[in-house]
Amino acid sequence: MSTTATAAPFRFFDLHVVRTRHLGPSMVRITFGGEPLTGLTAGGRDQRFKLFLPHPHQDAPVVPADAGEEWFARWRETDPAVRAVMRSYTVREQRRDPDELDVDFALHGDGGPASRWAARAIPGDRVVVLGPTVPDNGGVDFRPPPGTDWVLLTGDETALPAVAGILAWLPVGTRARVWVEVPHAADVQDLPTAADTEVTWLVRDGAAPGLVLDAVRSAALPAGTPYAWIAGEAGGVRALRRHLVGERGLDRRAVVFTGYWRRGATEEDLLAEAVAGTTPAND
Repeated sequence: MSTTATAAPFRFFDLHVVRTRHLGPSMVRITFGGEPLTGLTAGGRDQRFKLFLPHPHQDAPVVPADAGEEWFARWRETDPAVRAVMRSYTVREQRRDPDELDVDFALHGDGGPASRWAARAIPGDRVVVLGPTVPDNGGVDFRPPPGTDWVLLTGDETALPAVAGILAWLPVGTRARVWVEVPHAADVQDLPTAADTEVTWLVRDGAAPGLVLDAVRSAALPAGTPYAWIAGEAGGVRALRRHLVGERGLDRRAVVFTGYWRRGATEEDLLAEAVAGTTPAND
């Protein structure tokens, strides 16, 4: 089981909301459409892209004229009150005939502009997506190497769309152990897959985030060579990685980890840190 990343172009796509559907109290699925979607080619798994949203006083998001190498610098130089709100999301599903793109949004009340937008989105609302035009691109992190015997996946509600995308992509016969943490029992979803998968749902029900770490620590893991993909709150992800590498003995190169959010920091805090740092790659 192996895939190899290659350089790939990305471009802007002008899209609009087609419909919305609540998947539970903490998640809403928004389906986007638009003729430009014919050129978007997602790579499956945890395919990420940049989503640009308008401010409340705008009808459409303001983005650079093109998606060349300087797009981020040009976006950053634009007045924050004018430039589009930018966030990273996962392609939950892409369909043809008609061309549609499903994106699942975790809802956090009024905790951030993206959550507020998603909770109020209606058909016709306009967005811009910076997405891939070929399937093998730098926006995919889940790449189990040759010799992988089984896969470990963990995430909270923010990583649930990526977990679902990975499970939908896994080939028949792949063994996978999965832990997903959600706020409420009603947030539990069906996760279709052809893989040989054992999914453990962890419901916080008012408890603080972080149930995944204790669950994995106490679990009996399969024998063989694993490949781990872990995502969610940054502190918990780092702690779980230390456990897998330091206590379980996993090869650190076989543990892919991503902090989708950080306790005590808002979306705007994290974005400000990214803007102040190195210009990200065009993905």
